[in-house]
Amino acid sequence: MKSTTSDRVKIPPGFWEGLRQLGITSHDVVRSAGLPLTVITDPIVTSAQYFAIWHAYSDLMGDTAKGIVELATVFETAQYPPTVLAPYHARDFRDALQRMSRYKQMCPPEGLRIIEEDEYCLIELEWRHTEQSGPPVLVGITLACLLELGRRGTGQPLTAQLVEFSNDMGDVEALEAYFGCPIRTGAACNRLTLHRRDLDIPFASYNEELLEILTPVLDRTLDEQQRSCSITERVKWIMKRNLTGGRADVQAVARELGVSDRTLQRRLMEANTNFKHLLVQARHESALEYLRDPSLDIKEVAFLIGYEDQNSFYRAFRNWEGETPSSWRVKQEDWRHALVTESS
Repeated sequence: MKSTTSDRVKIPPGFWEGLRQLGITSHDVVRSAGLPLTVITDPIVTSAQYFAIWHAYSDLMGDTAKGIVELATVFETAQYPPTVLAPYHARDFRDALQRMSRYKQMCPPEGLRIIEEDEYCLIELEWRHTEQSGPPVLVGITLACLLELGRRGTGQPLTAQLVEFSNDMGDVEALEAYFGCPIRTGAACNRLTLHRRDLDIPFASYNEELLEILTPVLDRTLDEQQRSCSITERVKWIMKRNLTGGRADVQAVARELGVSDRTLQRRLMEANTNFKHLLVQARHESALEYLRDPSLDIKEVAFLIGYEDQNSFYRAFRNWEGETPSSWRVKQEDWRHALVTESS
C-alpha cells in the first residue's frame, strides 16, 4: 500500500539499541515481522509496518508484560529524541506531560489525551491516521514511558493509581509491580491514571536553557507538519475512519472538517480531485491494509470498507488489482514467506 504523508511513522532513535541491550538483534525483529532489512537503516515506515515490528518484538520476548517492563527501563535518557528530551527537561511533571501530548502529534500513530479531574490525572491513548489498534506491547510501552518520564524527571519512585488495557497483557503481576497499582485488562480504553498531586512535583532534570533552544524548533516543526497535511489527506483519513459505519458521505466529512458541502467540493476541485475519487482510493487502501491481516475473512473486509455485499467488493477489487482479494492475499503470504526465507 502506498502510504500518505499522515501514514509515515518514524521508528524512535535508540529503539534498535534498546533491543540490542535486551539481547535481541534488529535483523531478528525485521525478519520476524516479514519486512525488508532496509527498515533498519531507513526509519520511516507505514503504520502497518510499525505495528508489525512491535508484534515481532513481543513475540521474540515471549510475554507482552516482560517486553514492556524491560524495554521501558533499559531505554537510556541519552537516547531520547528531541520530542521526549524537551519533556524530560520540563519544569515539572505536568509541564512534561503537556509537552509529550503536544509533540506526540509529530510522531504518529499514537496520540495522548490528558484529563485532570478531582485528585486524578487520566491519560488515554488514541490512534491517529489509522483504524487499526496498536499492538498491546506498544500500548504498554507508551503508557509505561509516561510514568518512567515522571520517575526519571522527579527522581522519585512514583506510582500510578490504575492502568487499564483493552487487550490481554500477559504477566499482569509483573505490570502491577512496575506501575505500582492494579492493572485492569479487557477495559473499554487504554488509560493511565496518575495521582494529580504528583503533577506538581518539580523535575530535577529541569533545564531552562535547553528548553529555550528546543521549544521553538519543535513548535515550528509541528506547525509546518500540520500545515503540510493536505485537504486530500485529511478527507481520506476521515473517510477511512467512517467507512465501516457507512458515514463516509460528503455531508459527514464536510461536517467533521467544519465546512459546507460546497466548500469541501470546491477545495477538492482546486486540489485536482473530487470526493468520489478519494472515496475509491480510501476503500482501495483500506482493503489492502485489512487483507494483510489473516485473522479477517473476506466478508469482514468487505464490511469494514463499506460494502454491503461481498460480490460488490470482489468486482471493485478486480478493478483495482486485476485479481480477486483471495488470490492477492495468497500472493502476499507467498511473498512474505519468500522474503523471510531469503533473509535467513
